[in-house]
Amino acid sequence: MSAHPVATPRVRRKYEPAVGPKLRKLLYVVFGLSALLAATAIYLAAITAMEVATGKVYQNWFYQLVFLAHLGLGLLFVVPLIAFGLIHLKKTRQRKNRRAMKAGMALFIGSIVVLITGLLLVRLVGVFDLRHPFARSTVYWLHVASPIVCIWLYWLHRLAGPKIHWKVGIIGGSVVMAGVGVMVAVHSQDPRQWNSVGPESGQQYFEPSLARTSTGNFIPATALDNDEYCQSCHQDVHARWEHSVHHLSSFNNPVYLASVRETREVALKRDGSVKASRWCAGCHDPVPFFSGAFDDPNFDDVHHPTAHSGITCTTCHAITHVNSTRGNADFTIEEPMHYPFAFSDNPFLKWVNGQLIKAKPELHKKTFLKPLHQTAEFCSTCHKVHLPKSLTHYKDFLRGQNHYDSYLLSGVSGHGARSFYYPPKAADNCNVCHMPLQPSSDFGAKPIGESGELSVHDHLFPAANTGIAWTREWSDIVREQSDYLKNEIVRVDLFGLREDGEIDGRLLAPLRPNVPTVEPGEQYLLEAVIRTMKLGHHLTQGTIDSNELWLELTVRSGDRVIGRSGHLDTRQKVDPWSHFVSAFVIDRNGNRISRRNPQDIFVKLYDHQIPPGAGQTVHYDLDVPKDLTEPITIELRLNYRKFDNVLMKFAADSSKTDDKPFRGKHEFGNGRNPLPIVVLAEDSLTLPIAGQTHKIPKQSTQIPEWQRWNDYGIGLLLKGKAELRQAADAFTEVEKLGRYDGALNLTRVLELEGRINEATDALNRAAAHKKPSAPPWTVNWLSGMLNREQGRLTEAAENFRAVLSPPTAEMKSRGFDFRNDYIVSNLLGQTLFDLARQQRGAERKTQRNKFLTAAVEQYQQTLQLDIENVDAHYNLALLYRELGEIDKADRHRQLHARYKPDDNARDTAVRLARQKYPAANHAAEAVVIYPTDRPAIAE
Repeated sequence: MSAHPVATPRVRRKYEPAVGPKLRKLLYVVFGLSALLAATAIYLAAITAMEVATGKVYQNWFYQLVFLAHLGLGLLFVVPLIAFGLIHLKKTRQRKNRRAMKAGMALFIGSIVVLITGLLLVRLVGVFDLRHPFARSTVYWLHVASPIVCIWLYWLHRLAGPKIHWKVGIIGGSVVMAGVGVMVAVHSQDPRQWNSVGPESGQQYFEPSLARTSTGNFIPATALDNDEYCQSCHQDVHARWEHSVHHLSSFNNPVYLASVRETREVALKRDGSVKASRWCAGCHDPVPFFSGAFDDPNFDDVHHPTAHSGITCTTCHAITHVNSTRGNADFTIEEPMHYPFAFSDNPFLKWVNGQLIKAKPELHKKTFLKPLHQTAEFCSTCHKVHLPKSLTHYKDFLRGQNHYDSYLLSGVSGHGARSFYYPPKAADNCNVCHMPLQPSSDFGAKPIGESGELSVHDHLFPAANTGIAWTREWSDIVREQSDYLKNEIVRVDLFGLREDGEIDGRLLAPLRPNVPTVEPGEQYLLEAVIRTMKLGHHLTQGTIDSNELWLELTVRSGDRVIGRSGHLDTRQKVDPWSHFVSAFVIDRNGNRISRRNPQDIFVKLYDHQIPPGAGQTVHYDLDVPKDLTEPITIELRLNYRKFDNVLMKFAADSSKTDDKPFRGKHEFGNGRNPLPIVVLAEDSLTLPIAGQTHKIPKQSTQIPEWQRWNDYGIGLLLKGKAELRQAADAFTEVEKLGRYDGALNLTRVLELEGRINEATDALNRAAAHKKPSAPPWTVNWLSGMLNREQGRLTEAAENFRAVLSPPTAEMKSRGFDFRNDYIVSNLLGQTLFDLARQQRGAERKTQRNKFLTAAVEQYQQTLQLDIENVDAHYNLALLYRELGEIDKADRHRQLHARYKPDDNARDTAVRLARQKYPAANHAAEAVVIYPTDRPAIAE
């Protein structure tokens, strides 16, 4: 019998906990940091959720400190978490509890995801800098979601291990949530008050400028003059702004320097203070203005640290509210709240500030880039002005430059219902043209437009000021501005000839493809047309007293010049008998405003600006000599130069010894003007001479024939009643060419002439036109005008309401909304007022009051768009008196008196100017024929 082996007991391995005493200490560190991170994260998330829910901003200095703590804790969390994870993994990799192992591994990976996404959001430039908004958004939501997943994975991991001590977690979580709840509750009582008008108490510091600060107090210069701080992240934007005229708006601009010095000197001598010149400073000199330094009569405009700041980055981006569209800097500005350590001298703390912005830029964006910055109303605050009595010592209100209303009432904006032309899609703000997109790797770049390429808006603000860039010797900027001006914003057309040199002579047009043969010894009238194209406001608007925009005409026969207009003399001065596309502005004594001297502006002798999407017709006499032997070649150019000789000589003569020198100063002082001249548009053609056999090459133009006739007619129509018959003939030709524009614009002419029945027939023809159809809003406006003339007031009111009704789907797709056309709004108000006047007798009093009240509401809508509207205030004064509200009637009567032009005073100034300036007197006539027998050098 064999012996069986003796059974030996199994040796149990001693249980070793997955987390030993030493590792447990590290775990407690991980738990503690996790709790703090969770607390800060919940707080940050709660504030974000509250902002999303309410649309208000609750972030403040404390919020940024908490976020900084969250970043710091996150960085501290990296080492202990990874160390614990690796050690824990090593100790437990042979364990059989695979469920716990899988959950733990997933938890570790999830924690790494939290860390990596957090680091990516920090954006360390040169290491990892996540810029694209989509990628950044994806990483952000991963960072938000992954901690929640980790909590779930930790729960799964612990279910497979030792019992969870829920009590400790619940107590700790409750404490955290209670603390966060208290902080959020405190926050909810203090949202940022951005979109509000500053208090009236601060007006005394800034009048006659309409600007206000959010507190009513001054703003320290250091808060507004910190462009280098902006440059640290926005290099591309800063580089363009640095070369812009916004930057050179103040005493660093030699032309403005001369002008504002004179204004300050006049005000000090006249008023005993320079306060009147605040009118300039609200837009041009914001840093010394808002800090209070500008009020010092002895302000050093050369050496003061704020004198050359111009319109800084912060000036525009710290504006929190557009108070109205009156202009004159009617905005509210505040000292912006910066992230911690923004202006620290410590390099490390500066770096921390930059990382805070990069990691959490939302508040920075909301602080410095608000929805108002994308509106035309924002630009209106400085690109629309009126001259107050404190400046001119004349009357309370005198209209100055006005880009905004010109744009608002245009077809380009999609708000003007009475335009001659409409673009395929409206330009809904000024930035479309003047801040075009520019590819950029700038910190603030984002995918804008169809390409999706990272871009910023160009802060050079390309426009028309080639002069200042030239004086700074910035040849690249001069070229850019010149190229912008040449980009088909305007065109010229040699359209026709009239026989006998008279406005009512037989018209030979259009010139090209066929050209007439001219008779030697005969006199003709050359008809030229200027048409504004890609322009959302009048040409030129702005500083119309010093902008030089003129037509240059040269007529040759071979090498012989037989006619000229618009040429320069030896000092590069334009012949004053030229056609200028500008205005001749005078003071009360009839002297031309030639020094940018706003305190003297009184009235215009003439205004030859061209509305957007409109034409201007220019007549030249053309005498054909009897002895010509070669065909006639006609060349026409529309030239532009930013400043004229007189103004630049004034700037040079006013310069002081300590002033920064500028290019061309010596030449300007001698009366010569070397500023660049840009050819905006040009045209040329050749005419055969009767009795000669020269072969004339085939000639053509890219402008459609119907447009040429239409533009010619528009130019004649806009001259007033002097050339309406010729305009009607032109629009008749347009209609023959199959365009609705002919009958539509003929309606305008006939309505002005009082031929209402004929106008009605023409409008019906336009309305019936198909392919293309006439704009229904323009048809409705004209229908209302004609119905008013015929006494059909109810129908007229419906026509005007149709114009002012909400846009259709098609109109929305094109960006059109004509509810902002306050001219039509006034017409509706007037029609309702007339309807009220028809309700006579006691039995109709209720209906009468109903119409009166409706008219009041309509005129109030006008004032929402144009608070200085003369017609609205006049009619409201009458309406409120009819309604028995005498106080309101008196208030609007006073406002009407304030805004109404002083025609009696105008007549005296105009008479004096006509005597002093023969060429301007000639240009101010109802029908102007410009001479072409000017000498080669006009002295």
